[in-house]
Amino acid sequence: MFNMLRMDLRRMFRSRGFKIVLLVTAALILMVSLMIAMVSDPASMDDMSAQGADIDEYDRQMAEEMRSMTQLDLVHETLCNGFLLCVVGIGFTLFVGGDFSGGFIKNTCCAQLRRGTYVLSKVLTAGVYSGILTLWCIVLMLLAPRLFGMRPLANAVPDILQYVFWMWLPHWAFALMGLAIVLLTRSTTLGVMVSSVAGGNLTVLTLGTLNRLLHLPPFERYLLASVVNGVYTPQGGVTQAGMVLACAVGWAVVYGAVSLLAMEKRDI
Repeated sequence: MFNMLRMDLRRMFRSRGFKIVLLVTAALILMVSLMIAMVSDPASMDDMSAQGADIDEYDRQMAEEMRSMTQLDLVHETLCNGFLLCVVGIGFTLFVGGDFSGGFIKNTCCAQLRRGTYVLSKVLTAGVYSGILTLWCIVLMLLAPRLFGMRPLANAVPDILQYVFWMWLPHWAFALMGLAIVLLTRSTTLGVMVSSVAGGNLTVLTLGTLNRLLHLPPFERYLLASVVNGVYTPQGGVTQAGMVLACAVGWAVVYGAVSLLAMEKRDI
């Protein structure tokens, strides 16, 4: 298994797709940071107002709230909307799909007859993949605002490390969703679509609406997109660690079991 894991990690670090994901993510975060800096700057708002933009008191209050945010407040406001989920889900879906398009899986499973070893290797690779992207995005969001003149209030290093860990867990589970879909369909198309829809909170909104119409309990709070949104609160920090752990482990077990069944019951 560890030989397979080393091969996966070597392929991942050498792949052009992984480097493109990192570069595109960095570019998007820089653009978001620039927009936040422009919107929160009083001089920029005065210039927009002088040019005819409709700037009211609510807009100025929002700008003031942005300027008073801590580093983690700003990071979570950027990442909690599903941006990182979509990146992790789509990226890992394409990575696993490369095993089928390139014939890697046929060679691997012929040499290693236990297909469960392949799945376990991919589960560990998903942890590394999601961990790198989570850390990459958080570090960029901590540094990028300073490039554009923003000075958010600093958080303690232990608080930042705690936030990284609890953000990583649900993203690891979300990457396993892409693994399960690819192993079921032998294609990346559905995985990319589901990652975009689920990561973008559409499933949370749809299920929440149905639950309210049918007077059902709020099951949408257990979806990973909702869990990520609730990882951190500006007033209390990381307050739902138990909820995050339970949902991440639960979904990881479900997606892992589906992946195992898909490998054992179907031909390569």
